[in-house]
Amino acid sequence: MKPIPLPPCPYQPQPYTGPGAAEVLEVRQRHLSPALFHYYRRPLMIVEGHGQWLFDETGRRYLDALGGIVSISVGHCHPHVVAAVNAQNERLQHTTTIYLHPNVALYARDLAARFPGDLKVVYFVNSGSEANDLAVLMARAYTGNYDMIALRNGYHGGSQSTMSLTSHQTWKFNVPHSFGAQHAQLPDLYRGPYGKDDPEAGRKYAADVADLLQYATSGRVAGFIAESIQGVGGAVVFPEGYLRHAYAHVRAAGGLCIADEVQAGFGRTGTHFWGFETQGVIPDIVTLAKGIGNGVTLGAVVTTPQIAQALTQRHHFNTFGGNPVACAAGRAVLEVIARERLQENALRVGARLKAGLVGLAAKYPRVGDVRGLGLLLGIELVKDRATKEPAPEACLEVFELAREHGLLLGKAGLRSNTLRITPPLCLTADDADFIVSVLDACLARVG
Repeated sequence: MKPIPLPPCPYQPQPYTGPGAAEVLEVRQRHLSPALFHYYRRPLMIVEGHGQWLFDETGRRYLDALGGIVSISVGHCHPHVVAAVNAQNERLQHTTTIYLHPNVALYARDLAARFPGDLKVVYFVNSGSEANDLAVLMARAYTGNYDMIALRNGYHGGSQSTMSLTSHQTWKFNVPHSFGAQHAQLPDLYRGPYGKDDPEAGRKYAADVADLLQYATSGRVAGFIAESIQGVGGAVVFPEGYLRHAYAHVRAAGGLCIADEVQAGFGRTGTHFWGFETQGVIPDIVTLAKGIGNGVTLGAVVTTPQIAQALTQRHHFNTFGGNPVACAAGRAVLEVIARERLQENALRVGARLKAGLVGLAAKYPRVGDVRGLGLLLGIELVKDRATKEPAPEACLEVFELAREHGLLLGKAGLRSNTLRITPPLCLTADDADFIVSVLDACLARVG
């Protein structure tokens, strides 16, 4: 297969002098959990990153179109973020919120300023699973109700409590879980009963939430949680009006509305800073993680002052939530997004990339659907467009072939038949064209 040249990059990685990939794999297999999995038939070892680029131990360069599983927002090792983290590391690495520290207060102020309405109170945690777990606790404590409604095909974390909200068989262990969790119909314009040509699809899909409230709950619920765009589920974008109607049904039943922005937030959609804004709604609680810290361990829950009061009923404390180093990184990320106009870049380059992918769909019958917003995109591969039978084998083959060209992608969907493209927001037009060219060559090879 003739290689496709990568776009130029002036950055030169440092010489790597550590153990080789084979040795690292052997040590990993001996001392790390066997539950861990790795991408690719021939495991890839990454030792350095810069912007949208990753480098293996041999110095070979790869375009990171997965963005550390949507965790790298402003680019690997962005100098402004690195400088902020280093400066704080040299001064004070850890203190907790039982003491005052400027980083946690100033970052909370700056982050809250990016939210609409009365979403002005921030609680910092360490991951998306923690954020979603806390959001559900808030909803139950505030409303006095117990049941939660989530969406089929959604992903909200791997802890035992968030596993209840997640609706993917592959992520749910055969242990007691899902108490008080109901799952509504997925508003999927590609596979669902109401498609892209139905202007009332949003209202019709939301009717299942109302139905669930009547038949699967007491009629009173703690809340409703949904990713603004489903990530692990395969970049599923909801029809216009869906969240507006679903929120109305839930609020009428006494529940709060939670937007999971772990993957869709921080300008990734291009048109808006937060994914929920694309639906014209304001949630009661928002959860954040991944790109919030550009790879630094950080998460957050944002809510209203009134709802935040619910946690004062008991002591609630997170030792590392609001860590000064993590908050320095988070604040620097906000500054870079604004200074480098990365949301606008996500809109412009994302539109170019999506147009190229739509062109591939017209060329290859294997492509069943191209969807997403900004730089959160998915390409669903099928065996037959009429039956929409998933094609996980073809997806895996494209995934492996792309790596040989120097392009790193993600896989998503219950059947692993969707290629996920979620690069750092600094992706360039040349990079977008490279992604399309590589996928063109790979799809031609798969047939």
